[in-house]
This record gives sequence, structure tokens and C-alpha cells, in this order.
Amino acid sequence: MRLAISGTYSVGKTLTTMAVSHLTGLPRSAALTMRELLPISVPGKTLEECTAAEIIMLITRRNQGRAVNESHLPDGFVSDGSSLHEWCYGTVRVLVGINPNESVDLENVELTDELSFYAEVMRQIGVPAKQHAKQSYDSFVHLPIEFPLVEDGHRPVNERFRALADRMLLENLEELGIPVHIVGGTIPQRLQKILDIYGFAPRMSIDEAIERAQADYARIDTTPEAQRAPAGAVR
Repeated sequence: MRLAISGTYSVGKTLTTMAVSHLTGLPRSAALTMRELLPISVPGKTLEECTAAEIIMLITRRNQGRAVNESHLPDGFVSDGSSLHEWCYGTVRVLVGINPNESVDLENVELTDELSFYAEVMRQIGVPAKQHAKQSYDSFVHLPIEFPLVEDGHRPVNERFRALADRMLLENLEELGIPVHIVGGTIPQRLQKILDIYGFAPRMSIDEAIERAQADYARIDTTPEAQRAPAGAVR
């Protein structure tokens, strides 16, 4: 089974993916986070400060890493996100601006020459992103927006961005014809629903899977990108 856990920012994808991996025995696949990519890609910059060209580079680099990771797991995996996520996040910026926080009160942003070119590039990036999703994932579990956006000072997004990205993800999954199940609720409820949907034989109890996932999650380095050493940066 090649399963992707889908959903926009702050819906609990990472913790859910970790718990599903422990519960089912499927190895977890994940791309490097933007916090990890920024210091080696655009040292000294936050995501909020990146240009349109830099956003495109980061999307490309993240999807490249995701595809490589998945290629090493031929017997199946559970993916934290998918190739559609970076593309959707990048495409939504056509509507809300490269830095959505600057346009939080605007219904539409000015379609400058730069933004128009960026929009066309994102349309083309969508071609391999969709093809990869169609070829690489057997099914999606989509986590709906149920919790407020976590204000972590790292992600320049807002609630409108989240809603647009959530809708775009679901629309593209429907267009691609990939099976998708919307699974909400608490983490225990989500895990039980996933077991019921796919008929997985659990490797441990749901409580133990969550406990292990929480321990994994606690080890994530959340140091802001601007405070990380840029050693090994390649420009």
C-alpha cells in the first residue's frame, strides 16, 4: 500500500503519519521541511522573504527529495503529504500573493508581470506533480481543517490560504481519480477509521502507536530557519 496523508497546514499530518506508520508497520516517507531546506538553499532568508523564483526552486527541490525517498520504498509506505502539496501551496500564491500575510485583507492581489509568469510556471510544475501522484499513490487519507492555524512565525499563510489549498487538493484528487477518504476527529479516532477503511492488521495498540508518534514528533528540530547554520549551502 502506498498511502498519502493529505491536508493543508496545521491539520496534524505529521503526527498522524507517524502514528499510522507505527500502527501498520508501513515505513514513513517525508520530504525535508522548509526549515531544513531554507538554510541550504537560500541561507539567511525566511520563507516569508523568498522571491517567486526562490519559491519555485524550493518546491522543485522538496518534490525531488520526496520522489527519491519514495523510490527507496518499493514495498509500500505512508507519506507525510504528497507531490500535490508543494504544487498546491505554490499555486495558491497566485491568488493570495507570494507572501500571503501581506495580502490577508485583500480579496485579490495585483497580477503583476512577475506573478503572471510565476502562475504559468506553476501550471507547468503541476504536470509532473499530478503525474507523480497518479503513478505513486494508491490512496489518500485527507485530514480536514478542524483546528486553528498554528502561528509559529515560520509559515507566511493565513486562513484563506488554508481554505483555498484544502479545496484545491481535494479538487485535484477528484480530477486524478485517486481514491480519497476524508478522515477527521481526534488522533485515536483517525487511526481507528484508517484501520477500518483499509483493513490493516495493527502491529500494536492505537495508544502505543500514538505514544511512539508523540516521541518521534518531540524530536523534530523546530529551530527557525534563520537561526540554523547554513553549512553546506549550494547556490
